[in-house]
Amino acid sequence: MERTAVRKAESMRPQRAESSHRIDRGDLRIIPLGGLGEVGRNMMLLEYQRKILIIDVGFRMPEEDMPGIDYIIPNISYLKGREKDILGILITHGHYDHIGAVPYIVGRLGNPPIFAGALAKAIIMKRQEDVPNQPKLRIELVENGKKFKLGAFEIEPLRQNHSIPDNFGYIISTPLGNIVHTSDFKFDDSPVNDPPTDYERLKEVGNRKVLLLMSDSTNAEEPNHSRSEKVIMENLEEIFKSAKGRIITATFASLISRLQQIITLSEKYGRKVSPEGYSMKSNIEITKQLGYIKAKKGTLVSSKEIAGLPDSKITIMCTGAQGEERAVLMRIVNGEHQHLRIQKGDTIVFSSSVIPGNERTVQFLKDQLYRQGANVFHYKMMDIHASGHANQDELKELISLLKPKFLLPIHGQVSMLVNHAKLAITAGMQEKNIAVAENGNVVSVTKTQIALEKEQVLANYVMVDGLGIGDVGEIVLRDRQSLAKDGMFVVIAAVDRQTGRVRGSPDIISRGFIYLKESKDLLREVRKKIIETVNKSVGTGGAVNWIYVRDNVRNKVGDYLFLKTQRRPMVLPVIIEV
Repeated sequence: MERTAVRKAESMRPQRAESSHRIDRGDLRIIPLGGLGEVGRNMMLLEYQRKILIIDVGFRMPEEDMPGIDYIIPNISYLKGREKDILGILITHGHYDHIGAVPYIVGRLGNPPIFAGALAKAIIMKRQEDVPNQPKLRIELVENGKKFKLGAFEIEPLRQNHSIPDNFGYIISTPLGNIVHTSDFKFDDSPVNDPPTDYERLKEVGNRKVLLLMSDSTNAEEPNHSRSEKVIMENLEEIFKSAKGRIITATFASLISRLQQIITLSEKYGRKVSPEGYSMKSNIEITKQLGYIKAKKGTLVSSKEIAGLPDSKITIMCTGAQGEERAVLMRIVNGEHQHLRIQKGDTIVFSSSVIPGNERTVQFLKDQLYRQGANVFHYKMMDIHASGHANQDELKELISLLKPKFLLPIHGQVSMLVNHAKLAITAGMQEKNIAVAENGNVVSVTKTQIALEKEQVLANYVMVDGLGIGDVGEIVLRDRQSLAKDGMFVVIAAVDRQTGRVRGSPDIISRGFIYLKESKDLLREVRKKIIETVNKSVGTGGAVNWIYVRDNVRNKVGDYLFLKTQRRPMVLPVIIEV
């Protein structure tokens, strides 16, 4: 996170309190290990008298400058050696930014009990199968309003509307007072697959007195009220009414409400539905078994089975709305799918907004679709996507219903957290009662005060690459960035141990830097530079410091290549004594 952004947020923050490690301290410590100052990687610790309650264990996707990285997960070094202090893990819902790091983290925490809704449990268990050498998880189901105790915490699940069923906020009773964690949420009076928002329940929770509200900030910069799924359903139906050929929908596999809408409309207009993509098929199978997605017998078919059907009777439901290289839609567009190709007259529906950073790849994908004769609909043309997060009006209404004494904005970039805090002030909260924190901060809460402690907890990125967790750090990543930017230049020189001189002509291997056959003059000069540098570095007589020789070759060749090409490939010298 940019430190300038942090400084701008300082004015919204309460005074820092002195840190203390006394076991008998009477305050509640809240420590975000992810999700504050970023979107995704959600993981929050609640610590009271040394006992720890964890909320969510999520990941985020890598950034563009992280070649080869699969996921970014929270740093749990603060919990090392404290496994016995962990009471359990509360899961809010089944999106990967809240559960995706479970296979990489839970076993290292001593496999504490997990508490989750039925759908989140099923998705977690399915993901465990996909990652090898995992412990058997202990997952207990939670139900709306059904209380349970973990140490000093009494926990009451609170159903919240989002873009996936079984989404729970939590009312957490502590010796200091009641805390409400909202999860991701929105207020929706006409949702899909869920009962509407229960305003009376929220009002009742507020009447119990809420000490601290931890509230979703993802859409804190968005005015008015979020769109209802009812509006999305009506607009999607207009597309289904008018489409003459195949309909291909692209959305997130985890957007269960949207998948149900597409299936329902397909059935209404006599279309078979072919789900495409591993995550799409897995989620549909899980949600069908749990009864969250309903489809008539024969509606869901494979891509092989739709081959003989008229185009007007086909819906293809796939992943790839963000232009992901290996997602189904991109493979169809590139002609790499085993059974499907884009045809003139296809209707493509992007039923998701573009995640910041993906604009170029999504635009490339749309251009390719237009080139191949498809009709394209996306959220900027009509309302065919609704966020699962509360806009400003809903955030203010929640504060009005719950009447919290303190507020800790959660889930979002610094700008989102700060604007959520400003919004709360306009809703009547005092600035001193609002804490804007980031990953690694320690927030201290008492009955009378909320403050940031001076203590900082490690909360930097931990990167997952294949089966490796945390073994790719900044140095390895920098090397990968260098390779991706300017390539690699390997020089191999054989040195006579008797004379200390290079034998023959050094070999050169170039990958991603220059094409050797077209760079003969440059290579001839580089070979001269290698021979000259080695001969001078080795000298005559005495022991040879080969590390010094290699470093000298690397520096001299690197400088020469930059002088001639203005590029800096990674130079790897190999010196062999013969």
